[in-house]
Amino acid sequence: MNHYKRSIAPPDHSLNEILPSNKYSISVSETFCNLRIDKFLSDFLHISRNKIQEAIASQLVFVNGHIIKSNYIVDFQDKIIAHLPVPIDLETLIPENILLDIVYEDDQVAVINKPAQMVVHPDATYRHGTLANALCYRYKDLPLKDNMPTRPGLVHRIDKDTSGLLVIAKTAESLASLASQFYNHTVERTYSVLVWGNPQHNTGVIEVNVGKDSHNRQRIAAFPDHKQGKPAITHYQVIKRLQHVALLACKLETGRTHQIRVHMKHIGHTVFGDMLYGGQTIASGQRYAAYKAFVHNCFKLMPYQALHATSLGFKHPSTQEFIRFESPMPEKFVKLVEKWEKYVAQRMQHVQQDKISD
Repeated sequence: MNHYKRSIAPPDHSLNEILPSNKYSISVSETFCNLRIDKFLSDFLHISRNKIQEAIASQLVFVNGHIIKSNYIVDFQDKIIAHLPVPIDLETLIPENILLDIVYEDDQVAVINKPAQMVVHPDATYRHGTLANALCYRYKDLPLKDNMPTRPGLVHRIDKDTSGLLVIAKTAESLASLASQFYNHTVERTYSVLVWGNPQHNTGVIEVNVGKDSHNRQRIAAFPDHKQGKPAITHYQVIKRLQHVALLACKLETGRTHQIRVHMKHIGHTVFGDMLYGGQTIASGQRYAAYKAFVHNCFKLMPYQALHATSLGFKHPSTQEFIRFESPMPEKFVKLVEKWEKYVAQRMQHVQQDKISD
C-alpha cells in the first residue's frame, strides 16, 4: 500500500536556468515518521543517498517551505519539495571539432594545455564546448573515468577559468596508473597565481582542510580546525612582489576542488580576479579614483582568476619514467603582470621625484 504520494513536475524556470532538474512533491504519512529525510528520499525515489545528501547540501530540498539538513527527521504530513538534477546520459556528450593545444602525445597519454574559460567536462550547465567534447571528437574509445560517459580519458580536472596543463589517459591501463598516482599524491603540479596583498613570508605551507560551504553551494570553505572537510596542503613561494599584488608559485600536495583559491583567501591573499571568492574587489591599495580605474582596467584585461597550471609531472604509465611538462603563462596573464610592473615602476618614480623635491 502506498502511504505517501509522489508527483513529478517540470522544474521552476528560475531554478532550471541554474540546474535542470525534476521536481518531486511528497506528502509523508504517519507510517514513515522518525526516518531521516536522506534515507526516506533515497528509499522512495531509488536515488543514492549520497545524491540526496548533495541535493540537501545544495539547498534543493525543502520541508514545509524550509531548507533542512540531511539529519532532519520526517514527520506526519510533512510536505517535501525536492529539485533533483537530471542526470546526463551518453547522448549528451557530442563529439565537437574544437582545436586543442597538445603539449605531448603518445599511445598511452596526452598532455593538453587547456585555455581559460573552457569547462573540462559537461555538467547540467555546460553541455557543449568542453574539453571532453573535443576529446571525444579527436580520440576513439578513450577509457571512462568511473565509467562516466562524459569523462573520456579524464584523470583530473582544473576549473573553467583556470588555464594550463592536464594529462589525458588513452588506455584503461594508463587511466588506472595515473589515477593511482593522483590518489597517492605523487603527481607534481605547480601553478602560477597572482594574489592580492603582500605575503609576509617568501615561502610558506598552508595546511587547512577544505570542504563544501554550507552557505553557498558554489563555493568551497576552509576549515582550520580540521574537524570538517578534507585535508589539503598547498606550498607557495613568492616570485615577484608588485606592491599591492604578488606573483606566486603554488605547488599542490593534494588536489582538492578550488584548493589554491580557498587557501589563498584563507591567508588573506585572495586570487586576483577571482569573482567567486572576492578577488574582483580591491583588497589592497588606496581607493583613489586613478588607482580604482587602473585596477578595473586590469579586471577588463583578464576578467577571471589569475591562475595557471604551469607544470605537471608524473610517472609514465608504460615506461615508469618520471616526465615533466611546462606551460608558460598565457598572453593575458603575462600582460596583466606587466601592467602591474609598469604601475609599480611609475609609483617608484613619483616617490623618487617627491624626495628630490623635498
